[in-house]
Amino acid sequence: METLTTNKKTFVLVPGYWLGGWAWDAVAADLRDLGHRVIAVTLPGLDPDDSDRVSRSLADQVDHLRAAVSTAGGGGSEVVLVVHSGAGAPASVLLDQNPTAVARIVYVDSGPSADGSANDASVPPDQQEVALPPFAELAASLDGLSEEDLDRFRQRAVPQPATVVRAAVHLENDARRNVPSTIIACSFPSEALMQMAREGHPMMAETATLSDLEIVDLPTGHWPMWSRPADLALTIARAADR
Repeated sequence: METLTTNKKTFVLVPGYWLGGWAWDAVAADLRDLGHRVIAVTLPGLDPDDSDRVSRSLADQVDHLRAAVSTAGGGGSEVVLVVHSGAGAPASVLLDQNPTAVARIVYVDSGPSADGSANDASVPPDQQEVALPPFAELAASLDGLSEEDLDRFRQRAVPQPATVVRAAVHLENDARRNVPSTIIACSFPSEALMQMAREGHPMMAETATLSDLEIVDLPTGHWPMWSRPADLALTIARAADR
């Protein structure tokens, strides 16, 4: 692991759908080897031992994330929020509510949400959860994952509360767009992502509004915390040094 000369940071690592904080184990270990403090978060609704998990809401996830960031900043530590995939939604709400909550946000194969957007508004109102799809439906998103990775993913995946999947994000504070931001582009190259942003593609439209954006390529599938954990840790650490 490369040694970086830097002020030490506290990284709050937030996984996307179906995953708990365990998904970051290898990345967290490498960041700690660099001397950083790490908090890996399991968002409400993704703890298999929570008997009420299917009723957890996007607001619950935002509140949990706010508490984790507050804990991370204890003692004056500089906080870097790292969000993967669907975790971009609660992170966007958090920054809308408090744009000074973190020193930088790093989106891992993700990006900021736009006002009014939902991950999948078509999920029926009577559906309680959304399970991890068959791997055949995820196709190239799985690039770089071993059979062991896939087995662990399937065994440990927790269905996502449908209340979160269909929830619309409500944003009103333009100051959220001034938070220093990094996008680590994995399953799509940065050039393609920025073209989507310029063209107003719903998945990337908000990215075009960011005032302080760095975008870095880390070619692999959608789960780089397993396919390229050491490279991802180093890329995150470098982004925090900007």
